[in-house]
Amino acid sequence: MTTAILPAAGTYSIDPSHSHVGFAVKHFGLAKVRGEFTTFEGTITVAEPATDSSVTVSIDAASFDSGDEGRDGHVTSPDFLDVAQFPTLTFTSTAVRADGDDWVVTGDLTIHGTTRSVELVTELEGAIDDPYGMERIAFSATTEIDRTDFGLTWNQALEGGGLVVGKSVKITIDVEAVRPKG
Repeated sequence: MTTAILPAAGTYSIDPSHSHVGFAVKHFGLAKVRGEFTTFEGTITVAEPATDSSVTVSIDAASFDSGDEGRDGHVTSPDFLDVAQFPTLTFTSTAVRADGDDWVVTGDLTIHGTTRSVELVTELEGAIDDPYGMERIAFSATTEIDRTDFGLTWNQALEGGGLVVGKSVKITIDVEAVRPKG
């Protein structure tokens, strides 16, 4: 039985100053290296019925930030994201379905010029009318991708076995979106 709820129907613009697009990947098979993309935009259209809802997001690949300037330069280079040739990462939803209290948003994720279908397990965090005449909604979402599926294949083998950079990338998204009341 579906218990997931959605906020009022309409199109909301993602508020980047109150949103976060992050990732985590294993380094040397040990520690998780975390980071984020700091520049992005998009819309969330809440529809009735909810399964007609949609999401579109565009991310500036050069806004990659892991807190280490050398690593950031390497990841934005042709070895990984190749931001000169592929300046934008995009997500465009293709389906929305309820899953208990949550939503699953399926869509086309494009990284490094390669598009693959991914599922975002999504939770509505809330909806309010703010004191400035705006409606605000918030969602959190997670997914996991294999970076090599997107052509991000650079790696180095370790002498004792294993690889420098893990293949699995966990993506976490926290989004607040806004539209004028009414």
